[in-house]
Amino acid sequence: MHRPTVVTALAFGSNIGEKQANIERAVSLLNSGNDISLLQMSRFFRTPPWGYRDQDWFVNACALFETTLDPDSLLNTCKRIEDDLGRAKSVRWGPRLIDIDILTWDAKSHDSDRLTIPHPRLHERAFVLVPLHDIAPDLDIGGKTVREALALIEEDEIESIFPLDL
Repeated sequence: MHRPTVVTALAFGSNIGEKQANIERAVSLLNSGNDISLLQMSRFFRTPPWGYRDQDWFVNACALFETTLDPDSLLNTCKRIEDDLGRAKSVRWGPRLIDIDILTWDAKSHDSDRLTIPHPRLHERAFVLVPLHDIAPDLDIGGKTVREALALIEEDEIESIFPLDL
């Protein structure tokens, strides 16, 4: 039986080691299976730490993938890749070798004890909205487009984020 495909938006972050390379490796591993394929990738952005601020700066990026996986299976795949790349448990919002967050899964909502889609704090995180805007400014994220959500973020938060390819 052929499973339908959906488009999912994922966010990536790293602030340990070769930050950009960590994200590139995670995207490559996601893209290497039969159940998920990369459609579009944002530029890489240097971002300040969020939440727990006493740590190194991050590299963040977002990507759109096409997948046949259901949300919980996609989460399992993301967590397995984080583990395979060496992510260790840390303080909440603390340093991480790699972080992969599921932002959207088609235009649908999903709520389980392990996963809420759209990501519940997506609208308040410039470090996610800026890279997501880079590839999908009109993407609906829970009733607002990425462009509309980004317009509600404080200007100084946006100004602290810049592409690494400048």
